[in-house]
Amino acid sequence: MNGPTSGSVETRTSWIVASVALAVLTMSYGGPLVTVVALKPIAAEFDTTRSAPALAISLTYIGAGLGGIAMGWLAERIGIRAVVIGCGSMIGAGLLISSFGGLWQLYACNLLLVGLLGAAGMFAPLMTYVTRWFDRRRGSAIALISSGQYVAGALWPSVFQFGIDEAGWRWTMFGFGVLTVLVIVPLAAIFLHPPPAPPLEGSLHAGPSVGKSVLGLPANFVMGMLAAAVFCCCVTMSMPLAHMVAFCSDIGIKPAHGALMLSVLLGSAFISRQFWGWLADRMGGLRTVLFASTGQAVAMAGFLMTQDEVGLFTISAAFGLGFGGLIPGYVLAIRDLFPASEASWRIPVVLFPGSLGMAAGGWLAGAMYDGYGFYGPAFAIGVLFNLFNLLLIGALVIRNRPARLATVPG
Repeated sequence: MNGPTSGSVETRTSWIVASVALAVLTMSYGGPLVTVVALKPIAAEFDTTRSAPALAISLTYIGAGLGGIAMGWLAERIGIRAVVIGCGSMIGAGLLISSFGGLWQLYACNLLLVGLLGAAGMFAPLMTYVTRWFDRRRGSAIALISSGQYVAGALWPSVFQFGIDEAGWRWTMFGFGVLTVLVIVPLAAIFLHPPPAPPLEGSLHAGPSVGKSVLGLPANFVMGMLAAAVFCCCVTMSMPLAHMVAFCSDIGIKPAHGALMLSVLLGSAFISRQFWGWLADRMGGLRTVLFASTGQAVAMAGFLMTQDEVGLFTISAAFGLGFGGLIPGYVLAIRDLFPASEASWRIPVVLFPGSLGMAAGGWLAGAMYDGYGFYGPAFAIGVLFNLFNLLLIGALVIRNRPARLATVPG
């Protein structure tokens, strides 16, 4: 049956839209990964420290997070289709220009084109858009589309490493820029239709009312706690993501194996994210974040304990299993705690510090490596940031008793 049931907005079209959003995010997240995989070759070509190209990755996250707030506002007015087409074109343009330039062109294109005018229109606006197609299985849908980062991470690093080995990082970046435009623009033009009308306030799927306190606290204070928690967990999350290939090569593991390890990490995150989405529909977003963050902290500590290749593959998979539930949990928590009419600005505002955290963690790990000559101190700082995240989320979970019980059929 294609129509909604029991007042639900969900239809078969909802899942088609979610699948297309996943494909778009898989492409858009590939852009920064070119620089991640080519970190050492770029640094060697420009005769600079490793933190220099790592800064370009950080600038992408800063631009994407900052622009996400404006793009969420713009998508409400001109539609998600136009935003995604324009931003996908900007990502492609940024990669093309970067492939011909020097280090400063790489910085400018990652900040402005790939980040501020590109990826900014992808994650938070698409996440808000897709949540409006779902009410009964919203957590599962969020888990699916937010897995674009991990599908990209599982798919692209080995492809990029092959391209870099065979043709160099410049031609690899150029080719992926062209592919990004060829995939994202037609998908958005054909499939990203306007979402269903929101449920009436007070109905079964309407969510909280405007103007109410949240967990007995001012709404914006709770939003600030969530934003701080997102920043802390993303500092930790970004360190292995940005430095896995370089870390492996430093300890005698082949770069190709390091790229495969990154793929394993993100592939396990994709698989586990579907479980976290299923679980979030039953226990709520906040508890999902708490358990997932605990898993990430334990796995991050594991990177400090071994340099054995088999052990690192195992820890990488465990790290992916842990952090796979974080972003879906945060998005679902926002939809659980705040009115649906405020989602278009609350989701990007809360996720923006996550972009800053990804930027800070990736740069910090590179800077600490330059200072100490190995990644141990950086990974230890990552564990501390994760523990602070657990304190913030734990405080909100305590105020959120009893647990949210979702009504999910079957």
